[in-house]
Amino acid sequence: MIKKAFILCSILFAVNFTLSAQTETIKPLTIGEVRTLKSKVLNEERVVNIYLPQGFDKAKSYPVIYLLDGSMNEDFMHVSGLVQFFNQMYSMPETIVVGIANIDRKRDFTFHTDLKDLQKDYPTTGHSDKFITFLEKELKPYIETQFKTTDKYLFGQSLGGLLATEILLKKPEMFNNYFIISPSLWWDDESLLKQAPQLLSKSPDTKKFVYVSVGKGEHPVMIKDAEAWYDVLKKSNKKNWTIEYKMMETDNHATILHRSLYEGLVKKFPYQEPK
Repeated sequence: MIKKAFILCSILFAVNFTLSAQTETIKPLTIGEVRTLKSKVLNEERVVNIYLPQGFDKAKSYPVIYLLDGSMNEDFMHVSGLVQFFNQMYSMPETIVVGIANIDRKRDFTFHTDLKDLQKDYPTTGHSDKFITFLEKELKPYIETQFKTTDKYLFGQSLGGLLATEILLKKPEMFNNYFIISPSLWWDDESLLKQAPQLLSKSPDTKKFVYVSVGKGEHPVMIKDAEAWYDVLKKSNKKNWTIEYKMMETDNHATILHRSLYEGLVKKFPYQEPK
C-alpha cells in the first residue's frame, strides 16, 4: 500500500511539474531598438543600435552617446551596460546610446592619404569626410527628431579615435563630449596631429569635455602620439574645455576600451555618496 502511494505521489509530482513548465511565460528581453537608415550621403543603408534607459519616457530629454564601432558584435552591448551602471552607481543621468554599426570602418574613419603603402594596405580608404557629413546631416538630425536630446557624446577607439579627433579639430560643435581612446594618429604620417595646433586655434572656446587615453602595452608610436595630442590640447588654453588624459597601465590595444571608458566616465561623473 505504501509503495502504491509513493508511486502515485511520484506520478502526480511529474504531472504537476510538467503542467507548470507548460504554463511558463516567456517574453523577449528588450534593451532598445535596431533601426535602419537609408543614407543619401553614403549611398547605402546603415544600421544603428539604440539603447534606451529603463523606463524611457518620450516626453523627457536625454543625453545621447554616439558610439563608433557600435555593431552588436562590437562595442554596443558592453558600452550600454557601462552606461547603465554609471547611471545607477554614479552621477551620470539616464542616457541613450546610439551604436553605429560598421560596413567598412577603414573607409569611413580615415581621411585621404597619398602614402602608397597605406593605399595598398587600406584600398578603400579616405572617405571620412562623407561619414562625418552622414553623422552631421543625417544621423544626428534623425535622432533628434525621434528623441528629445541634451548633451551629445562621441566615443571612438583606434581608427574611431582618429575620426573622433578629426571631428573635434574640424567640426568641434558637433559634440559636447569626446572620448578618444588609443587614436590612430599615426595615419598619413601624423598629418592630423601636425595640423592640430592651427586647427584648435580656430575652435570656439565653448564648454567641452575631452578625454584621451592610451594603453601602456600599446605600440610606442601610439603612446607617443596620444601624449603629444594631449599636450597640444593643454597648450590650446581653452578655458571652457575640461581636458583629461589617462595612461592605462595594464592595457594594450585589444583590452583598453571598456576599462578606459570606465575611467573616463569616472572623471566626468565622480562618485557621490548616497544622501
